[in-house]
Amino acid sequence: MTQPILEIANLTKKYPGGLTALDDVDLTVHKGEIFALLGPNGAGKTTLIGAVCGLVRPSGGTIRAFGHDLATNWRSARARIGLVPQELSTDMFEQVQRAVAYSRGLFGLPADPARIEEILRSLSLWDKRKEQIRALSGGMKRRVLIAKALAHEPDLLFLDEPTAGVDVELRRDMWKLIGEMRERGVTIILTTHYIEEAEEMADRVGIIRNGKILMVDDKASMMRRLGSTEAVIEMKQPLTDIPDALSKYPLTLTAGGIHLRYRGGDGSGLGRAEVAQVTRHLAISGIEYVGIDIRDSSLEDIFVGLVEESA
Repeated sequence: MTQPILEIANLTKKYPGGLTALDDVDLTVHKGEIFALLGPNGAGKTTLIGAVCGLVRPSGGTIRAFGHDLATNWRSARARIGLVPQELSTDMFEQVQRAVAYSRGLFGLPADPARIEEILRSLSLWDKRKEQIRALSGGMKRRVLIAKALAHEPDLLFLDEPTAGVDVELRRDMWKLIGEMRERGVTIILTTHYIEEAEEMADRVGIIRNGKILMVDDKASMMRRLGSTEAVIEMKQPLTDIPDALSKYPLTLTAGGIHLRYRGGDGSGLGRAEVAQVTRHLAISGIEYVGIDIRDSSLEDIFVGLVEESA
């Protein structure tokens, strides 16, 4: 296991009026990984990012980044952290190239036109470098936010809903860019409403609701532990009862006995193997079926199930 780059312990944030945005959050992120934080609106994702980036003052707990306690050594740690916010907060009348270069200077780094050009080209912004940000499309404006966050060459990058409001093509381009950043050694933490982003890119996934972390695990382990297989076997003739030989399997009859429904397994392939055993028994017993529909649960199914359980 690589060394932790971010360590959060017992982090809380309570606002006047009683709202608890973060409730005793513990989280460790390791160097070089892509970590996806999933949760519904109001779950605490943006508050958590804000606490690490110095935009939100925690009510309690500790945050350590690169081995530094952010409560006492915030400035040196923050210089190594990049943030792409959810909201388009930038000077809309500034030229793209100037805005990105200015962001580099904010962190005390010397001017580096070659590096700025490299960033703009990697984001397909070089041809737009002289344009005012206000003249760009929504997707291009979001790319400018990413360029500004990369200008000071951070080791840890937060992406808060990076592909919200962009089209599918731009989303795929950004996924590619995130992969390239990881290859350069950047640790990435992203929040997203698009579960497929987590499935596509993340090494580990955390699920948060009502300010509490419900689960943190790598995708494969999460699928094995919480995944399942569902199958509907359509019978030629309705069954009145499930055959005794199949009583050990998680089967139910629906649609007046026409559908023999299976739900079980653990995300490791056990479910599909059991469905095959069920269909073999039906064939051996001379019980005819005319079709079968089978699917394995996705990360989205697991996410929805966990969130509903905790509601």
